Amino acid sequence: METAGNMAFDRRAVHDELERVRIEFRQLLESATHVDLVRASERTRWTNEQLLFHMLFGYLLVRPLLLVFALLGRLPLSASRLFARLLDAATGPFDLVNYVGPVGGARLLGRRRMAGLFDRVIADLHRRVDAEAPAHLARRMHYPCRWDPFFRDVMTVADLYRYPARHFDFHRRQLTLPGLPEAVRG
Repeated sequence: METAGNMAFDRRAVHDELERVRIEFRQLLESATHVDLVRASERTRWTNEQLLFHMLFGYLLVRPLLLVFALLGRLPLSASRLFARLLDAATGPFDLVNYVGPVGGARLLGRRRMAGLFDRVIADLHRRVDAEAPAHLARRMHYPCRWDPFFRDVMTVADLYRYPARHFDFHRRQLTLPGLPEAVRG
């Protein structure tokens, strides 16, 4: 474990988490039938396939969010506060895109391309985690807390690498695929 600013960052734990979700995502896709994928998920307006795309999207977002960190993370924290407030004010349009994106994305990609894209994104994140300098991992900025329950008011780059697994695990419990243990569904 190393220190990123005044916090501990365990690269091995992040790599293990990335691999765990990569394997789980592939297993979920490979074990589901077409009927399973078009079935409604629990407590969302998405089908299981659309929700799986949304779970993939949580990982796809990390790369552009790292770019935002590269830009705003160098500025005083107050600059990102204004940015986060502006994004929070746009929660309505974000929610619409957040809903419609998985509807179209699942239809466009299908299960095989979703699995391949997930594998490539995870491989890229493994490389990025290995390349991160402790000073960059400690960079902080404000986030739009209304956009996602797993965003906190102030997050570090290190926090950002842990965010998509929490998002993934939360939504995995909403899947209605057969064979999911009750403990997974919540």
